[in-house]
Amino acid sequence: MGFDAIEIITTKRDRRELSTAQIDWVIDAYTRGGVADEQMSALAMAILLNGMNRREIADWTLAMIRSGERMDWSALDRPTADKHSTGGVGDKITLPLAPLVAACGAYVPQLSGRGLGHTGGTLDKLESIPGWRASLSNDEMLHVIRTAGAVVCAAGSGLAPADKKLYALRDVTGTVESIPLIASSIMSKKIAEGTGSLVLDVKVGSGAFMKNVDDARELAETMVALGGDAGVRTVALLTAMDRPLGRAVGNALEVAESVEVLAGGGPSDVVELTVRLAREMLEAAAVPGAKDPEQALKDGSAMDAWRRMIGAQGGDPDAPLPVAAETMDVVAPSSGVLRRLDALSVGVAAWRLGAGRERKEDAVSFGAGITLHAKPGDTVRAGQPLMTLHADEPGRFERALAVLEGGYEIGEVADPALFPLVIDRITEGDLARD
Repeated sequence: MGFDAIEIITTKRDRRELSTAQIDWVIDAYTRGGVADEQMSALAMAILLNGMNRREIADWTLAMIRSGERMDWSALDRPTADKHSTGGVGDKITLPLAPLVAACGAYVPQLSGRGLGHTGGTLDKLESIPGWRASLSNDEMLHVIRTAGAVVCAAGSGLAPADKKLYALRDVTGTVESIPLIASSIMSKKIAEGTGSLVLDVKVGSGAFMKNVDDARELAETMVALGGDAGVRTVALLTAMDRPLGRAVGNALEVAESVEVLAGGGPSDVVELTVRLAREMLEAAAVPGAKDPEQALKDGSAMDAWRRMIGAQGGDPDAPLPVAAETMDVVAPSSGVLRRLDALSVGVAAWRLGAGRERKEDAVSFGAGITLHAKPGDTVRAGQPLMTLHADEPGRFERALAVLEGGYEIGEVADPALFPLVIDRITEGDLARD
């Protein structure tokens, strides 16, 4: 059945529901070039302003999945589990998590992305390892996952191509914030990956896309519903991003910290969240006889899986990581307790040091970033280094220091308004249908 783009735009403009057939038509036509960018921009704005119900969002997501290929892991002899984070500052959890879950008994096929702005990208971090390759064919992905139990790589061009077009359009039309469009963008790619179960890490706070708990919960509930409707068992955790995660922010710095975790050490918040997400993934995948993640960190099996995964993708797990040419310490101006360390300020500072990119085609500096020597609640002395800035060009320090002004506070006690590391857990059973 043929439709008219203007008719579909005015339907949503006038706060009416789009039919399944209308959604199928407009996504297919837009992917093939039959609907112009300015028309899809108008529709995206109408969706931002007037929303979608659960059925519309599910139809929109499925239409984007059908625009390309859907991967199939049924040939594997173990359950598959995947994880998606909405992104934050110092969020390197995928790196230790994928091999950890593989060591505990599940296969982990994970398609990841690159960083843009102040949030780092998993592929950028892994590409700081000499020789490591992000782009794999489907056959290569299958080889890596059979070799190591986990694969982390870039999504191919055939996966949800409608989303790729719409994602770029939303970025330049002020419609990024639409929860139906965010949820369908994330879930169309994750469902198309073909995983049997999915755990979502929805970040909340200044360094996250969602700044408050209510918006984060709405997004999480929408994505959990989409997963369930598509037959993918889906669970979401709301987790803190009002301060950086761990003590390393920046590509090679975060790889080094991830290896510490896999070796049985690392910052307590990174370890706690990695283990919690691993347990959620193993439970969602219903892995029979799964090993406990804490045991896999202690006995070296998670590290073994990491080394196999990196090696199978051409990387050298023993090679030295890139190091920035210049460093500068930021010291405590007074003694007391670090009350607050704003995640957004630290993320933007790391970006200005060269760890991130402003445009998709920009290169990143693998060694650039920030090492944190204190976290909120820690006691500090005047003159003690609070953080070390890393950059290849000394001229970058001034711009980073400017954004860090006001980004931390020393007082008598930690800010009581800080979020707990895990704020909430949302499952399909928690949702009410429209």
